[in-house]
Amino acid sequence: MPYTHSIERAFKSRIGEGGVDDQAFARLLAHAEGELENLRKAHRSGSLPLLRLPEKSDDFAPLKQAVKNFAKASDIVFLGTGGSSLGGQTLAQLADYAVPGLGSLHGKPRAHFFDNLDPITFEAFLKRVPLEATRFVAISKSGGTGETLMQTIAVIDALKREKLTKRIANHLIGLSEPARAGKRNGLRELLQGHGCFVLDHDTGVGGRYSVLSNVGLLPALALGLNGKAIRAGAREALAPLLAGKLAKEFPPAIGAALSVAAGEGGKSIAVNMAYADRLERFTKWWVQLWAESLGKGGKGTTPVAALGPVDQHSQLQLYLAGPRDKLFTIITTSVAGRGPRLDKSLAKAVGEPEFGGRRIGDLVAAQGRATADTLAKNGRPVRTMHVEKLDERALGALLMHFMLETIIAARLLGVDPFDQPAVEEGKILAKKYLAGK
Repeated sequence: MPYTHSIERAFKSRIGEGGVDDQAFARLLAHAEGELENLRKAHRSGSLPLLRLPEKSDDFAPLKQAVKNFAKASDIVFLGTGGSSLGGQTLAQLADYAVPGLGSLHGKPRAHFFDNLDPITFEAFLKRVPLEATRFVAISKSGGTGETLMQTIAVIDALKREKLTKRIANHLIGLSEPARAGKRNGLRELLQGHGCFVLDHDTGVGGRYSVLSNVGLLPALALGLNGKAIRAGAREALAPLLAGKLAKEFPPAIGAALSVAAGEGGKSIAVNMAYADRLERFTKWWVQLWAESLGKGGKGTTPVAALGPVDQHSQLQLYLAGPRDKLFTIITTSVAGRGPRLDKSLAKAVGEPEFGGRRIGDLVAAQGRATADTLAKNGRPVRTMHVEKLDERALGALLMHFMLETIIAARLLGVDPFDQPAVEEGKILAKKYLAGK
């Protein structure tokens, strides 16, 4: 397995009254056995396509065909929101997309994800980007996402103004559900009306669970990442489930039982803090996955994304001395011994002689360890996950772990992990207000 998982410092028996109740955890973990069997049945029957994605390979040919369209592009722009974007961003960050301080130096093609609809930002971008050398990908499972439809219409208008009308099909492709009788797909109709190539979004995989499908793999492949390795990592995380392992031997079940037990004990906030720039979008992807899957019927816990070491300076004071209402997950990677080596004389000059001869990664590794230890010593329940090598395989495993953990947690809470009724209500109202009603 590309990662390790430890919950030993999360319980009252280990860290005192601030910890998760041991008996509640044991009860929920026992209950998870039935949920694991349900997942195995769903895999056998194919009723949950997410579980079959790691073994899928027949979609790589159309993906590679789509990527050919980007061969000479200076910029690739992904239009989509929520699950249609965050998974792609998470994978793209392995290729240095949006890495703080480094992403802007990334060579061509430059990737851009417009997941938030802002009129000023989008207008300025369309004016500044070299449209003739730019390619656009519009992603919406339903084909009816208002933000994505507006962005796509604006792109087509911009291409026309640049006298690129006859080349729209070369500049713009889409990803959406296949056409179905009796159901309109505005994005597909718009794109196909302009001769654009449209990939099929798997109808059985919801947006926030789509990172291992072509929704996530298209950006990954466009930036030179290994899509097969991503799915191979996901297979490793799924393998213990399919092999019939017990819940106590299956990290996603352990994490789900821990999270639900923490919530029952008043830990209403779940903090996921990753010590790696290239996991920053991963934590944001997880926030949507957790919030939208569990937040129903008055249930669920509030997810918070954090990035180490920077958020030690902005959040750790609250975490250590504020309300005892949080469960912490600390994710570290093997960075010790990596990065610039610090000159001994300069380290001595700034009054930190112990820095001399060390590498920057040594401090980051020490900080991640120290944060987990300090939280536990202060009675804050913490679990740790460690990734030996952060690559496509490891990230694929982490993604599958947290999707499975979320599904199992939802079942333990008695909610549907795949719907989002409150979100749909807001979308309907927004369109009503736009129409002046």
